[in-house]
Amino acid sequence: QVQLVESGGGLVQPGGSLRLSCAASGFIFGAYPMNWVRQAPGKELEWVSDISSSGSDTTYANAVRGRFTISRDNAKSMLYLQMNNLKPEDTAVYYCQGRGSQSQGTQVTVSS
Repeated sequence: QVQLVESGGGLVQPGGSLRLSCAASGFIFGAYPMNWVRQAPGKELEWVSDISSSGSDTTYANAVRGRFTISRDNAKSMLYLQMNNLKPEDTAVYYCQGRGSQSQGTQVTVSS
């Protein structure tokens, strides 16, 4: 059974940082690309970033490029999203996706 469990969300001031983690189980994690998406209040689901199965290739949405970094540890079946210089418009529920599944989501709120 594929399972993706997130952690790391919270409340942070503008300019602050957070690191999201996603623990994967039930499938061969290192064989699949993974991505992060987010949904702000009243808005559609928005793609944020993805990473190849090996971790060698990454892509980012324009809104987060240069501030967010996606990474993975295939030995630990973990996916990460390091978010720096956070802005109020980054406020959203963040989800990790992969192998046709999605995590439960974690709230990130950027506010002073």
